[in-house]
Amino acid sequence: MLNLDVYHGVEANVNSYLFTDNNSAVLVDCLRNSEEAAKLAEFVKSTGKHLTRILVTHGHADHYIGLNVLTKAFPSAEVVVSRQEIKDDIIAFSKFMEGVGWLDAEPAMKVKSESAPDGFDYENTINVLPSAELKLSDGAVLDVQSEYNGAECEHLTTIFSKDLNAFFTGDFCYNGVHMWVAIEDAHIENWKTQLEKFQAKYSAGDLKIYPGHGPQTDVSLFGKVHKYLEDFQATVAAASSREEAMDKMKALYPDHKEADFLLLNSVNAKIAA
Repeated sequence: MLNLDVYHGVEANVNSYLFTDNNSAVLVDCLRNSEEAAKLAEFVKSTGKHLTRILVTHGHADHYIGLNVLTKAFPSAEVVVSRQEIKDDIIAFSKFMEGVGWLDAEPAMKVKSESAPDGFDYENTINVLPSAELKLSDGAVLDVQSEYNGAECEHLTTIFSKDLNAFFTGDFCYNGVHMWVAIEDAHIENWKTQLEKFQAKYSAGDLKIYPGHGPQTDVSLFGKVHKYLEDFQATVAAASSREEAMDKMKALYPDHKEADFLLLNSVNAKIAA
């Protein structure tokens, strides 16, 4: 029997998902900072299950900064991504973050090099899944898909579980959280198109939707995310300043979280100072 535990991170409102059967466990994503990752590790240990793999869905820091803590807590767990390009994205984004100071609080997650000998050995730690499946020891299978056009990130991973009647959207969907839209306009269009495809594919039935950020919901989330993206595009196109765009988006989505980082950086990427 396949079971699911959802671990809601505080920073960035990002989620980690723990799949377990009678004996084994697979963890999907591992939070934005080491302090929260340590709590996640203790939670995983409390299940008493053997953690076999840690899957990172894509190359944004809020989904992998906990790797240093998790790999030390579970040295036998294999760190995997669904395709080589995601491994490359992770390394490239880590180098970018180091360059702008975003890893000053997480020096162990700098890319291991001559200048950072105590950094994280991404190259030799992360492996690529040999197939589009994650299997647990009792036979449960998670279907992994990453053949998507660039959207919120250049390469994204989703997971479907027949056993749980659930679709894990990764960062194609956020629920009640401002989204990272500091991306090319073409990627926003790809994103909206893919949401339309998800809507068409999964509109029938009572499928559970688990987003990359925010709580579990239903298939109506595809339309809500699509509307948010349209509202964001219209807002930044019409705004005469960053402040005006921020005020408009916060008025449209007053209960959404992460305005001070995710929304702020998205607006700043689209409107010149």
